[in-house]
Amino acid sequence: MNDLTAKELRTLRSLRTPARIQRFLDDMPYHHGETAWSPRLVLQHRTAHCLEGATFAAAALRANGFPPLLMDLEAHRDDDHVLAIFRVDRHWGAIAKSNFSGLRYREPVYRSLRELAMSYFNDYFNLSGDRSLRAFATRPVNLSRFDSRNWMTSPEDLWYIADHLCEIPHTNVLKPGMERKLARVGARGMAAGMVGRQ
Repeated sequence: MNDLTAKELRTLRSLRTPARIQRFLDDMPYHHGETAWSPRLVLQHRTAHCLEGATFAAAALRANGFPPLLMDLEAHRDDDHVLAIFRVDRHWGAIAKSNFSGLRYREPVYRSLRELAMSYFNDYFNLSGDRSLRAFATRPVNLSRFDSRNWMTSPEDLWYIADHLCEIPHTNVLKPGMERKLARVGARGMAAGMVGRQ
């Protein structure tokens, strides 16, 4: 599988379910570097940020029989968020690495990508307490399209994946006029969302 070593492949295959992949990511410290590491480098360093966590999760999903799919969430006055997504019985779930506790795993119970994206809306806020989710990618990105660039094992940063996620069509989650009516997240909600923040 894309030049993975036998040891790397064993590690990925040992994460047999999406929930196990999420626990593996949750056990890693959050990586604050300006990098876009491949899954191989995430395994070597045992740390990841949002994009790195998503590509790692996509590789682990692939090693366990799922397609390696990513979904992008766009934000206003905040960082975008990248999910590794999967389907079970025609319902979508997600795996994600985040410094915010509410922006991580989703069970595969969502009937559409819009449902899945909207499940992140209340927990997606910036440090000013503004709810910041504004759009989601209309279609998943299958990372197999980048197999020729060895995205799973490359020693080089994978910024081309981030660029591609920014360029694909997105669907807005708010209608005109909704944004100015949004309530800010209160102190209790912010504290809950930042449990374990590094």
